[in-house]
Amino acid sequence: MNISELYELFLHNPKVTTDSRNCPVGSLFFALKGERFDGNQYAAKALASGSSYAIIDNPEYVTGERTILVDDVLTTLQSLAIRHRKAIGIPIIGITGTNGKTTTKELLAAVLSTKYNLLYTEGNLNNQIGVPLTLLRLNHEHEMAVIEMGASHPGDIKELVNMVQPNYGIITNVGRAHLEGFGSFEGVVKTKGELYDYMRATKGKIFIKKENVELQAIAKGIEQITYGQSDDSFTSGHIVSSNPFLTFDWKQQGKIHLVETHLIGAYNLDNVLVAVAVGRYFKIPAERISRAIANYAPTNNRSQLKKTENNELIIDAYNANPSSMKLALENFISMPVQPKAVILGDMRELGSASDDLHAEIIEQLKTGRFDKVFLCGEIFSKVAGQFPSYTTTEELITRLKEHPLKGYHILIKGSHGMALEKTVEFL
Repeated sequence: MNISELYELFLHNPKVTTDSRNCPVGSLFFALKGERFDGNQYAAKALASGSSYAIIDNPEYVTGERTILVDDVLTTLQSLAIRHRKAIGIPIIGITGTNGKTTTKELLAAVLSTKYNLLYTEGNLNNQIGVPLTLLRLNHEHEMAVIEMGASHPGDIKELVNMVQPNYGIITNVGRAHLEGFGSFEGVVKTKGELYDYMRATKGKIFIKKENVELQAIAKGIEQITYGQSDDSFTSGHIVSSNPFLTFDWKQQGKIHLVETHLIGAYNLDNVLVAVAVGRYFKIPAERISRAIANYAPTNNRSQLKKTENNELIIDAYNANPSSMKLALENFISMPVQPKAVILGDMRELGSASDDLHAEIIEQLKTGRFDKVFLCGEIFSKVAGQFPSYTTTEELITRLKEHPLKGYHILIKGSHGMALEKTVEFL
């Protein structure tokens, strides 16, 4: 069956699943493979559970006309998504970057949803599987879409933008992350810049921070909609306070709008300003933009403030890299609260530079005047120096059980794989 025929089948069965445990009636089951599983083995179960058809790439699992054999299931899923994106044809904003992708996506969704029927990436479905699944959720009632794109290797963004085919692009920033896959900071810039390459080639537009030197250097020849602190930006704004929540102002036609957010950290200024810029560009009233941003509250351990019986926590344990770790520490240092404790977990996928980059964080800790420091993970344990360290999160939890903290303001920051959110119930 070719893509045109499969697309006709999809139009009559417009629900897609890759999980045999969740097969809505009338869905198409795509039997994806991974390192530890083979979806082909579950094709029959998917059909019995409600799926109308199962797309497989192993002939051993053909059971009749409701199993559709293709060369490669993932490639077929992606090709179907491309076909569908072209058929729907609505404006799409594509987002990538080292830090702030998901927060920016959520803020854009909050603002744009006040005017448009919007589709946007759910959770963190921003890779070669998540992006096509998101595109296949598009329907003719949608007026716009915001699609997040992640990358950990060169070429990842190029592959994703060719699926998404965005009309507008946003790179939130570039920093040292996934160096194991990218090889160097220059590799990060080049890969994230693949979004700009697409926008340049298709004469699309980008929302870009006016003062971001790295991004401006690779944005030549693209129409820009700027945001930042410069008065000559399309959208300009400034921090009013950040203790702990960010309050900022922005200006439109001489009128200053003050917004109190539920976002922790001055580093979120760029994220809220690009949301304002997008809202303004798409003709959303200023008051509606400000209200949407003020009402947005982060979830999923992304800079969440949590008051427990014993302490006040800033939980930022969804992800971590050197740039986001340094910004989180800088913000915490600037907060006029006492006493302060930090719990930091290893930053993953940094390759050969990992030890040195963790050592840089140690130097920052030395100047922070924190009352308590707890380091967690094998890498931090190697470079911890004067600070107490624990190889695993479980070891740290044992310490917290034996010597509970009480009355502290605590920053919890680390890579998702460290699972530092497990410490919360002991704080």
